[in-house]
Amino acid sequence: MRLTVIRRAALAASAAALALLGTACGSSDDGGGDGDAGKAAGDGKDGGTSAAAAPALTAAELEKAALAQADVKNGKVTEVSAADDVAKDKVKGDKAECEPLAFAETGVPLGEPAVTVKRSWTEGAKKPSGDAGTEEAIGAAFDLDKALVTLATYDDGGAEAVLKDVKEAAGTCAGGFTFTAMGEPAKIAKVAQGEATGGADEAVAMTMTMVGEDGDEFPVKVSVTRKGSTVATFTVLNLAAAGTGEDFPFPTEISDAQLAKLG
Repeated sequence: MRLTVIRRAALAASAAALALLGTACGSSDDGGGDGDAGKAAGDGKDGGTSAAAAPALTAAELEKAALAQADVKNGKVTEVSAADDVAKDKVKGDKAECEPLAFAETGVPLGEPAVTVKRSWTEGAKKPSGDAGTEEAIGAAFDLDKALVTLATYDDGGAEAVLKDVKEAAGTCAGGFTFTAMGEPAKIAKVAQGEATGGADEAVAMTMTMVGEDGDEFPVKVSVTRKGSTVATFTVLNLAAAGTGEDFPFPTEISDAQLAKLG
């Protein structure tokens, strides 16, 4: 694994669909198998009714529920400023039915939320073993997850409608799609649905295989979850995986912490 390859892939991802994750990378980037998705964390029998009945959170409530540094045991949590945000009108899918996935990957809330809040999380650096060679040490330095956490709260069952749209898109667009984000083209080769994130009323877990500038493919993890009237979307990039194309596990520590704060 070469440092230049890792940097090139990570930067290409940042410049296109993962613009917000690239911003969160800071100095570090200077330079799921198929299965059933969308299963409710419980039995799902009353998921729809609770979503429709629950009112949207207020701006103060959503801000209080957002992931904070004190909520994580590892890594750094930062706020996403308005200047670094990606606006909905800056993301456009080649097919309307696939746009929910393009929005989810870029951290753009679906539908018409009442309030939104975003946070980024960067995993703490891993230390290589004492006898690790140069290549292994470089791999350990880049083997960190970077996550964008998007919270959006809805009135009138809007959160339930968002999950429905994502589930449908994940099936319809499993063979891949293309889109533009902030004027940059992006291509997803395939979408594989996986085991849903725990702790939510509903959840859709996906591994999107993204195609880089040089045609190299690498995974991006996207999980869209609903807790009452609020949708939490997690978009995760692993810098080492961006260079090697190898799969990596979704960091459940972050989704667990965030969903716990939503009650």
